[in-house]
Order: sequence, then structure tokens, then C-alpha cells
Amino acid sequence: MKEVYELDVYRLSEELSDLIWNAYDQWDHKVQHTRGLQIVRAADSIAANIAEGYGRYTPADRKKFYLYARGSFEETKCWLRKAFRRKVISDSEIVPYKALVTALGPKLNAFIKSTRPKLSP
Repeated sequence: MKEVYELDVYRLSEELSDLIWNAYDQWDHKVQHTRGLQIVRAADSIAANIAEGYGRYTPADRKKFYLYARGSFEETKCWLRKAFRRKVISDSEIVPYKALVTALGPKLNAFIKSTRPKLSP
């Protein structure tokens, strides 16, 4: 069995959270202390929930945490949209975020789907 950090879905979630973490330092005080802390926590929660679920024993337990990860992913996207609309993230800066979100979404959904019990023939 692979280590969680070897999974594409986990790696992409870490890249997204690191990108947000590093951008936080460039934001002004108002953004950092209103929306900034929330987006950092939401983005970090994606990978954290994938890791926690990966360490669980039953498929139902794993899936619960993967669904939490998807909720955090949706929250992160919400904050990114707000940051873009409010000119915290510029047109050129949004490109890597969009690329990671576009890659991560389908992988996260497929990862969740993979936890379904296999039906025997």
C-alpha cells in the first residue's frame, strides 16, 4: 500500500495549500485577518482530512474523512473566488490556482468513489 504522501490527490492538495500559504504573506493586514486565515485553514484541511481518512480502517470511516476533504476543497474554492473578485489575487496570479483546482477536483471525487465496497459477482 502506498504512503498517503505518494498519492496524486494528496500531493495536489498539498500544492494548493502551499500556494495559498505562501501568498498569505503578500496580502495586506485586512485580508490576512479576515479571509486569509480562513482560506489557509480550509486549504490545509483538504490534505489533513485525506491523511486522516487514509489512516482509518473501514471504508465507511475513510469515506467520511474524504467527504470532509471535499467540503474543505469547496470552501477553498469559495475563498479563492472571493479573493479574485476582490482583487486580492490578480488575473495572472489566479492561473496556478485554477490549474490545481481543475486537477484536484476530479481526482478527489474519484478517490472518494474508490472507497465504495466492491460488489462480488
